Amino acid sequence: MKNLILIAIISFLGFTAEAQTKKNKNLKYTTEVNGNCEQCKKRIEKAAFGVPGVKTASWDVSTHQLSVILNEEKSSTKDLNMAVAKAGHDTKEVKATDTDYNNLHSCCKYEREQ
Repeated sequence: MKNLILIAIISFLGFTAEAQTKKNKNLKYTTEVNGNCEQCKKRIEKAAFGVPGVKTASWDVSTHQLSVILNEEKSSTKDLNMAVAKAGHDTKEVKATDTDYNNLHSCCKYEREQ
């Protein structure tokens, strides 16, 4: 009988802990992404929309801010930053590889921080 009560308590605590770590389905996330032009805008937004769970994505050419609404149950902000970096654009959190950066069109090559 004691074992049955103990199992019930442990199960209840497990469900409670799981409920507290629930992911946000509509996370509003903004990060800085390097780029120069409308061609960059299209590439950055396309990379963002390629990440599962991204509902909206908008990159501003003048401020270099990428604003997204993301379902964290499907992917993370790290996934988003990695996808944008894979497209050749440095983010505040993830730097694009030299190969990915060098694949950009000449007008899209921004000044990179060392």
